[in-house]
Amino acid sequence: MCGIVGVVSSAPVNQLIYDALLLLQHRGQDAAGIVTQLDRKFFMHKAKGMVRDVFRTRNMRALPGNCGLGQVRYPTAGNAFSEEEAQPFYVNAPFGLVLVHNGNLTNAHALKAELFSNDHRHINTESDSEVLLNVLAHELEKTTRGLPLKPGDVFEAVRGVNRRVKGSYAVIALIAGHGLLAFRDPHGIRPLCLGRGADGSIMLASESVALDGTTHQFERDVAPGEAIFVDLQGQLHSQACSDKAQLSPCIFEYVYLARPDSTMDGISVYQARLNLGETLAKRVISTVPPNDIDVVIPIPESSRPSAMQLAHLLGIPYREGFVKNRYVGRTFIMPGQSVRKKSVRQKLNTIVSEFKGRNVLLVDDSIVRGTTSREIVQMARDAGARKVYMASAAPPVRYPNVYGIDMPTKEELVAHGRSIEEIRQIIGCDALIYQDVDAMKSAVAQARVSGAGALSAFDASCFDGVYVTGDISADDISRLNESRPQTEEGAEDNSRLALPNASE
Repeated sequence: MCGIVGVVSSAPVNQLIYDALLLLQHRGQDAAGIVTQLDRKFFMHKAKGMVRDVFRTRNMRALPGNCGLGQVRYPTAGNAFSEEEAQPFYVNAPFGLVLVHNGNLTNAHALKAELFSNDHRHINTESDSEVLLNVLAHELEKTTRGLPLKPGDVFEAVRGVNRRVKGSYAVIALIAGHGLLAFRDPHGIRPLCLGRGADGSIMLASESVALDGTTHQFERDVAPGEAIFVDLQGQLHSQACSDKAQLSPCIFEYVYLARPDSTMDGISVYQARLNLGETLAKRVISTVPPNDIDVVIPIPESSRPSAMQLAHLLGIPYREGFVKNRYVGRTFIMPGQSVRKKSVRQKLNTIVSEFKGRNVLLVDDSIVRGTTSREIVQMARDAGARKVYMASAAPPVRYPNVYGIDMPTKEELVAHGRSIEEIRQIIGCDALIYQDVDAMKSAVAQARVSGAGALSAFDASCFDGVYVTGDISADDISRLNESRPQTEEGAEDNSRLALPNASE
């Protein structure tokens, strides 16, 4: 999972891209990069770290030009601590291409061999994004064959990419001297939207919040299988580039990943989370009598809308019982010091008065490994809670995700192969309530904004084991698990799914 943005304007775009990346920082904190184009030359700066740390004034001054793109990285394949795998990626032929990618290719291994043996292209990193860039470059070379580039050639190249590439991909690329290209996989698993500024600038970004925060008017989502080409004069061309397109966005975006103030594929993320709280309330009633619950407390932060709605419907007080420390970073480990897991207690602290002598219902957006939930339940008990109930706004996470979320292997998932009672015992709560899969899909589908079309299909593979691309076998999952990001020796597990919640 990453955040991507691209802009074509009549004015310099470096600050605009920087501002958009800040608004997408929740989608990736490992690395950041920006590339701009002036005449036919690319100017790039990228490094490990968050946006505010990667870009200084001197770096921004070295990024001239009226079009460009950027990315914040959250690695799901390859090497998590390699500077080389920070995006954007660049190849010099044809024309000169730079690319940013959000998603995960499920056939990257086969494509890499194919690129070497058939296309005679060299891949220098373990990143599937570099594979995708080289497939696009090869397809562009085939369609143009040395002739001037036309929008139709670009769309034919994207058709070739869609035929060869499997998995999830939202892509923004710059073609030197020609313009900006954006496209989305035929299932639209990862999000991408389009907006315009009052000055005529065109922006494409992972979430609508990046448009809103940079005064761009949201125009529409990029359709699954669609490609958009914006030339350097600001003319927009678009075309459907897949005959088998069917929108099936990742439902985990609405449950956890996206900012609540975003709208994606016609669905309000905030309303979706309110709806999840509504349906969860019905599940709670069937498990725990409401008069046995004194207070509803969210586990910060993206569970708050669901917890508020649940408390409202049950007529139970809603309280903030946990305070999150937003300034905890990586632990500095002295040479020779043994690796230690950073405690959840450094990231969350309890307000004892909200727990003491009460029966509390804790609400989380999802439960993945269960280790964080277990420690939070113990924190509530240590603060004096009589009984601790736990409710998840999402169903049990039983299967790995292969489409761009750094989900643990099935063996690490607390719900894999276990009953609800077995999970409850591991977490240590007095009752455990999960959302139902069908209820989750219905709740999210009903969060449509005014005028948006109905959306009924989702990728919910980590909950139901159904992979929408239809090409995932047990062997594929094992191979993809082997390519999960390598981490530095001594680094803490900084996965957002290992934290007590970090979507805001």
